[in-house]
Amino acid sequence: MNRDKQGAQAAWISVVSNLILTLLKLAVGTFAASQALIADGIHSAADVVASVVVLISMAVAGRPADEEHPYGHGKAEVIASLLVAGLLIGASIEIAITGIRSLGQPATAPALLSLGTAAFSLIAKQTLYVYTYRLGKRLNSQALLATAVDHRADVAASGAAVLGIGIAVLGLWTGKPVLYYGDPVAGIIVALLIIRLAYVTGREAIDTLLERNVSSALIASFEECIRSTPGVQRIDKIRARDLGHYIVVDIRIGVSGERSIQEGHDIASSIRETIMKRYQEVQEVLIHINPWYDQRQS
Repeated sequence: MNRDKQGAQAAWISVVSNLILTLLKLAVGTFAASQALIADGIHSAADVVASVVVLISMAVAGRPADEEHPYGHGKAEVIASLLVAGLLIGASIEIAITGIRSLGQPATAPALLSLGTAAFSLIAKQTLYVYTYRLGKRLNSQALLATAVDHRADVAASGAAVLGIGIAVLGLWTGKPVLYYGDPVAGIIVALLIIRLAYVTGREAIDTLLERNVSSALIASFEECIRSTPGVQRIDKIRARDLGHYIVVDIRIGVSGERSIQEGHDIASSIRETIMKRYQEVQEVLIHINPWYDQRQS
């Protein structure tokens, strides 16, 4: 199965699972009057929309380069990551507002059904997170990795819901109604966790859209490949752009001015082949050759 089909399959699994969890949590949360579970359900509803966005973005990102988009369409996945972050922030604000309002109202007794539903969601989301994260890493897909971060937010959200509802259930068993407020407090905690994870996802997407240079460690690895190539006298400049699920590297090197054009071409080809063979995520290496002269001989 190729990259696009694997990514689409993972996105569809996210859509279907999030839709089921959304309906389940909203139905049980409404029936059991659980603010934490309703908040978690709202988050899952945002996940459904986010998963659809990822599906669309991966279809666009999979298109080959054309005359109008010579570097390909990889940034479609990055835009999807940014949209996912925005959806998460919007959902978390709604969750926080609902939780804060609930604190000013009389707390209601929890139901064991809501605790069981939250626990089921926790297990399901942890499974989805592991699956999506591993596939996103293997395919080097920012959209899938953003979805994995979303699933991780769900794990934290469901965990907080389990804790909050559990405290409320404990209040029911011990006859201490004040513990019922564990449920809406959990809803607020869920919102804060989602905001934090959405911020990280959005920041990474913005860095990519602004073509921030790749990590210094990766640049150093590229330089090592260049310096190990016979005929390279100097590295004048090197930079690399992350275009979603692939990287484009720009290099300027100094080669002896006494060499022929063919020799300079062969050196550049050797560098390109070495880098692209060693780093599967690199799709293009652009090399400019400058003439170099040994000043000690002049």
